[in-house]
Amino acid sequence: MLNAEKVVFTGRKWDNKEYTWFTGYTGLRSETAAERRDRRPEDILSEAVRRMLPKSKLGRKMLTKLKIYTGTEHPHQAQQPESIELGTK
Repeated sequence: MLNAEKVVFTGRKWDNKEYTWFTGYTGLRSETAAERRDRRPEDILSEAVRRMLPKSKLGRKMLTKLKIYTGTEHPHQAQQPESIELGTK
């Protein structure tokens, strides 16, 4: 998935939507969607996809196959399949 920085929220979600996580210390760490977009925009999409997947080994395996990039460039190449001629009948 490319152009992760172009994600769009409607209304006031950039200011009101908060992402929280536990650090091991007392209390939770949190940040707004706008702060997360400025810091790491690909995390917004990966969190959304992770929450849609099943909460099992299969869901975690599927998430490892998801590739999200900011910008239009990525290090992957397109597949170039070649046809193979099999024996004729």
